[in-house]
Amino acid sequence: MSDDTNAAPAFAKLLAVVSELRERCPWDREQKLADTPRHLIEEAYEVADAIAHGNPPDIAEELGDVIVQCLFTGVILAEDSRLNIATVMQNAADKLIRRHPHVYGDTRTDSSEQVLENWERIKVDERASKNPDGAKSLVHVGRGLPSMMRAEKLGEKARRAGMDWANIREVLAKAREEIDEVEQALDRNDTVHAAEELGDLMLAIANAPRFIGKDAEQTLRAACDKFVARFDEVARIASSRGLDLKAMTPSEIDALWNEAKESDG
Repeated sequence: MSDDTNAAPAFAKLLAVVSELRERCPWDREQKLADTPRHLIEEAYEVADAIAHGNPPDIAEELGDVIVQCLFTGVILAEDSRLNIATVMQNAADKLIRRHPHVYGDTRTDSSEQVLENWERIKVDERASKNPDGAKSLVHVGRGLPSMMRAEKLGEKARRAGMDWANIREVLAKAREEIDEVEQALDRNDTVHAAEELGDLMLAIANAPRFIGKDAEQTLRAACDKFVARFDEVARIASSRGLDLKAMTPSEIDALWNEAKESDG
C-alpha cells in the first residue's frame, strides 16, 4: 500500500489555492461551469499522452493538472448548488464501496471478468432506481466520450448484454461488408449514404482492437505517431534531394513513403 500520510494536508492546500484563485484571479472569476469540460478533457488527454510515453514525472505533473481542473469544477459547482467538494468525494467513495461488494461485502469473485460483470449489474440496478424504463438502454453509455472511445465502450456493453461478434475475423468481415456498401453508395453518387456506411465501418473497426487485447484509442494514437514519424522522414528525404512534395506524382511520393518505412528499423 502506498504511503498517503501527506495526502490529506496536500489536498487541503491545493483546494485552498484553487478556491483563492477563484476569488482573486480575474480569469478564474470569469469561468462558468459550462467552460470547464474543455479544460478537463484537454488535461485528461495530456495524462494519457504522458502515460503513453512512460515518463513518471510528466505523468505526475499532468495528473496534478487534472486534479486542479476537477477541484476548480467542484468549486464552481458548489457556488451553484449544495454539492460541494466534500459531498462529491463522499458520494464517490460510497459508489466505489457499493460497486466493490467483493471487497467491502460478502460477494466472491474469482476473476476480473466477474468483477466487471458485478460492476455492470450494480450500475444497471442504480440506473433502474433512477429511471426504471431506461435501465438497460445504451443511450447514456459513453455519451460524453470522443466517438472512437464511445464506439468501443458501446461494443463492450453490448458484449456483456450478450450481443457481440465472436472474434476479430468476424469484425473484419463486417468491415469489408461496410466498405462494399460505401463503394455502392459512391457508385450511385449518394454521398449521404456513403457517409452513413463510413460511420458503420468506423464503428466496426473501433471494436476490432479489443478482440486482441488492445485499446482502440491507444491503437489509433500509436498509428498517428507512426504516421507523423514516417511523414517527417519523407519530408526529410525530399528536402535532402531538393524535391518538392507538392510537385511530385502520387507514385513518386509512394516510393519515398516505402523508403521511409524501410528506415523504421
